[in-house]
Amino acid sequence: MHHRPLGRTGIQVSPYCLGTMMFGSLANSDHDECVRMIHKALDAGINFIDTADAYSNGESEEIVGKALKGRRNAVVLATKAVLPMGDDPNRRGGSRRWLVQAVEESLLRLQTDHIDLYQLHRPVPGTDMEETLSALTDLMRQGKVRAIGASTFPAADIVEAQWVAERRALARFRTEQPPYSILNRSIERDVLPACERFGMGVLAWSPLAKGMLTGKYRKGRPAPASLRASYFPRAMSDEASLDAVEQLIRLADEAGIALPHMALAFVVAHPAMTAAIIGPRTPEQLDAYLAGAGVMLDDALLDRIDAIVPPGSDIAPLERAAYVPPALAHAVLRRRPAAERAAA
Repeated sequence: MHHRPLGRTGIQVSPYCLGTMMFGSLANSDHDECVRMIHKALDAGINFIDTADAYSNGESEEIVGKALKGRRNAVVLATKAVLPMGDDPNRRGGSRRWLVQAVEESLLRLQTDHIDLYQLHRPVPGTDMEETLSALTDLMRQGKVRAIGASTFPAADIVEAQWVAERRALARFRTEQPPYSILNRSIERDVLPACERFGMGVLAWSPLAKGMLTGKYRKGRPAPASLRASYFPRAMSDEASLDAVEQLIRLADEAGIALPHMALAFVVAHPAMTAAIIGPRTPEQLDAYLAGAGVMLDDALLDRIDAIVPPGSDIAPLERAAYVPPALAHAVLRRRPAAERAAA
């Protein structure tokens, strides 16, 4: 498996990144099996692993730590913080208070003395970006973190973070981890151009659109029982998504490519994209992902995909997995006070 530069960090990573959200009580609680899957991915040439403190409340990080004993130096290890780690309101977010503690807890679970890429799992609108970046900068100076990144940031937040870093002489985000798939292409409008402008690496989460691009979810057929179907009921039964999937299945069949392989190859074909994050739950799923590692799509096939799902458009609903900016989440931010409206 060849390697690509992780933005301008100088780090080289495989175009597939092993995501470990499914490792632990959320989906696969067999630690030994998960460790074997990590070893198999590494043996296949993947050198990039992404996890997060919130995945199964730290259990995923613990599994990764077990798997990397004796192999840590050969792996580019990424993890994330920000999502809640319990009921305590201060065990979450982007404050210095929490990030300093969160790093220490992640290092302990991962059984390592440093994290290669430490990412903010989501934006934290109520926290000053300077507060967050100053804490992350200090962690880098202490050697506990080698590079920092963000996940699911709107383009405006990416730009703000870069400006704050420049004005305050702080470390800047070197990567962004957005949702991206054939069915979710809106980041092509502004997020990916912003990342290219600032020389940021990009890691795509959900490159199979939460499983819609596995080919298991078909129009007019009962949805298979699955964790994703129970967690994303609207997405897995969305008519527009299923219509597009049927067209993509026919296209993949004509090209002689399995639909998941075509979907992953589409993601890594974008010039701004560093890696697609694959998130297997079982050894069989991992084998299926690895089997498509060498697939490349020609321009004619990419043009036909564009005709089914136009560039810059979203077909599949992201539901609760994505970030909703405050201006969309809270009606009070979109409406003048009633008294003011009445006086106008």
